[in-house]
Amino acid sequence: MKLIGIFLTMIPSVMTGQTGTLIVLNKSDHTAAFFDISTHKLVATVPTGIAPHEVAVSPDGMAAVVANYGTGPAPGSSLTVIDVPGMRKVRDIDLGQYRRPHGVAWLSGSVIIVTVEANKAVLIVDVESGKLLKVIATGQNVSHMVVPSRDRTKAFVANIGSGTCTVVDLAEGKVLKNLETGAGAEGIDLSPDGTEVWVSNREASTVSVINTKGLSVVATLECRAFPIRVKFTPDGKHVLVSNARSGDVAVFDARERKEVRRVSMEFTRVNEADQRLFGDRFGTSPVPVGILVEPQGKLAFVANTQADVVTVIDLSAWKVAGRLRTGKEPDGMGYSGEILVGK
Repeated sequence: MKLIGIFLTMIPSVMTGQTGTLIVLNKSDHTAAFFDISTHKLVATVPTGIAPHEVAVSPDGMAAVVANYGTGPAPGSSLTVIDVPGMRKVRDIDLGQYRRPHGVAWLSGSVIIVTVEANKAVLIVDVESGKLLKVIATGQNVSHMVVPSRDRTKAFVANIGSGTCTVVDLAEGKVLKNLETGAGAEGIDLSPDGTEVWVSNREASTVSVINTKGLSVVATLECRAFPIRVKFTPDGKHVLVSNARSGDVAVFDARERKEVRRVSMEFTRVNEADQRLFGDRFGTSPVPVGILVEPQGKLAFVANTQADVVTVIDLSAWKVAGRLRTGKEPDGMGYSGEILVGK
């Protein structure tokens, strides 16, 4: 475990009294960083596999599973299991022939679902035993992010290369439907009431709204530029969409299905950003990607992958409240209400 420092432009009053643990994955450092939200401190890092992209925290907050994506010509093929309160790596799970694991979500008990882009599939894995329980082929290109339905009978998978959302029957292990959303379908989230799934289509600069009962696209909303992640607020009233090119977060009224404001990251990229995953394709944008909204709905954390910071947004004022210094290229994030006993 390595202790690291903090960087906060201000100590926002809205963070006072907030508790829990924020986990931030640093893709180029191959680590998971642990923030104690109550003290605003980044207290430790834990090693992962190569290029961790997304993380899922168990419902009880005790464990986290990291998808190790790999880099360049060396695709990743493993998951890292972390003891959250102890802030320590427990083990790696070898996925064998299944490569480029990315989106990951907890289903029940010790069972998770994870996408594997190189295999055009999703895997059902038992974290405790490390056993692969089921392989479900999507047949779609770059199956990237996944979100399960509230009753855990279905999963919705965003496929970047195909511009689709695949609906999977988890019990039967088969595809129910492939819905055309838009070019570059990437970000995905389920509404708190379970009735809608929103998908961000990064190349099309749109967001698709899917009715989970009828399994159909019921609305397509403009969202510029390069919408890359989607996250509902816990009350279901708003949807946050990070936009890589414009360097901001769009805020949608979920009921009215319209954009109501933008929150600029008010930051620029690091100097060597052209040597990173996204290169210089987004100019001076800090490239907001991952979004996490803590359970009370007071704060949103936005990973600015080309600036090596997480921007904190006060959701009552819709303003930047502070910044947390991370490792290199932060992206996926997770939350746990557990106390960090290992710090």
